[in-house]
Amino acid sequence: MSADDRSPAHGSPVDGAAVPGPPATGRPVLGPGAAVLAFDVGGTDTKSALVDRDGRVVGLRRTATPIDPSDPAGSVVDSLAELARTHLAEQPGLEAVTVGLSVPGIVDEVTGVGVFASNFGWRDAPIRDLGERAFGLPVAFGHDVRAAGDAEHRLGAARGYHDVIVLAIGTGIAGSIVLDGRPLAGGGFAGEIGHSLADPHGERCACGAIGCLETIASAGAIARRYAAASGVPVVGAREVLAAAAAGDAVAAGIWNDALDALADSLARLTATIAPQAVVIGGGLSQAGADLFDPLRERLDARLSFHRRPELIRALLGDDAGLLGTALAARDLAAGTTHAGTA
Repeated sequence: MSADDRSPAHGSPVDGAAVPGPPATGRPVLGPGAAVLAFDVGGTDTKSALVDRDGRVVGLRRTATPIDPSDPAGSVVDSLAELARTHLAEQPGLEAVTVGLSVPGIVDEVTGVGVFASNFGWRDAPIRDLGERAFGLPVAFGHDVRAAGDAEHRLGAARGYHDVIVLAIGTGIAGSIVLDGRPLAGGGFAGEIGHSLADPHGERCACGAIGCLETIASAGAIARRYAAASGVPVVGAREVLAAAAAGDAVAAGIWNDALDALADSLARLTATIAPQAVVIGGGLSQAGADLFDPLRERLDARLSFHRRPELIRALLGDDAGLLGTALAARDLAAGTTHAGTA
């Protein structure tokens, strides 16, 4: 999923209200360590929370992301500083020692710069420096999907694997690549699996290229392509899958195209980096066996001597980005790093 296109999870509360779910239950999700603030910023909304010294996620909430076009980075960071004051006021006696801040787009974790984010309108924004001035605390700055991938690797479905691909398939397709236990950053450009070539004669992607994977295999593309081919508007990919199961030949063709494109992409990645596992999250993963079984079969048919990766459904869901951001803040406080490799 393109994180710039993030939309609220199904069943999310109204803007600003506390979010129910596993991390909000008081269970020590992250284990003992420093108390930190974490902000997972999306183009529509921001998830934020405090993590206490026992690893409990406290006051998890979702708020609208205000963006001033005249100063997009500054306006976002200023809103987070105000949100931080609210979190700390709600938990007297709990002092955060670092802040985790993740954003979508092209992110250079090493320099602390938001290189580019179309939905925010910034280029080369010094977000870490802005954040440290606004919060008065050290900031661990990173990419939202790489943070989610790190959380799945350290806390979720990818635990125990050293070489992993984490895919989020929703409105778009975004990826995180973990090699030898560390996220691959590539100067901020690694993991753009949704914008790898799937069909050189396909449709133009929102990124400007032709035939990107996410123009065929994202949940958004499946719904859009079915509506265009059938003349029947649908809300999402789930309706297309249901129509295919009911014998709709157009829906079946759209769904098969998506599966083939995903299998082709995973086969190329398997031949190149030999992942032990591919973890799939996002809205499309909710298809369960209807996605994983045929995708596993098609991937297997495309491989020969290669190491076959396990296909696993993501575990942390909509909270992965926030948890990964909190982990990065914890790492900064401890003087360790799991930041992406160059």
